[in-house]
Amino acid sequence: MDESTRRAFAQWTQAQPAVSAFLHALVGSGAERDDCMQEVAMAVLESYDGYDPSRPFLPWVMGIAQRVAADSVRRRSRRPLLLQPEAADALAAAIAEVAEVERARMAHLADCIAKLEGQTREICELRYRRGLRPARIAEILGIQPNTAAKSLQRMREQLRACIEQRVAAEGGA
Repeated sequence: MDESTRRAFAQWTQAQPAVSAFLHALVGSGAERDDCMQEVAMAVLESYDGYDPSRPFLPWVMGIAQRVAADSVRRRSRRPLLLQPEAADALAAAIAEVAEVERARMAHLADCIAKLEGQTREICELRYRRGLRPARIAEILGIQPNTAAKSLQRMREQLRACIEQRVAAEGGA
């Protein structure tokens, strides 16, 4: 696989949840949305060489998704688009903005998790990397189940505060 295809796959993978939500708003859920997702993926791969990497990827792919959805509705003639073009444009812009904010928050989350220490870090690992429930975590650490649950709650609050502090330091919302 060449480097361009690798980049296209990586960016498409990150954009998929936002594109899926956007297509759901345009054509509804189910098979039509899934068909549109496949068409958008193919269009992204086929036209990625024309993508300008100095510009954000998500708005570019949302434009492709909007055209694919309109074509799908025209071909099937089952029902009109659920949103007018102006509303679809506004929704695409909003989804792109939210996706970018969430991507930044996830990067902050990784940094904040790296700062956890001691038992808090171990509890985080057991819960979110190994998928263990609080009762099993308590058993492993030799603590009461309520203590494990309360520690998880405190850890989540600590991570939330850390993320919000970093977002605020960047001037974000």
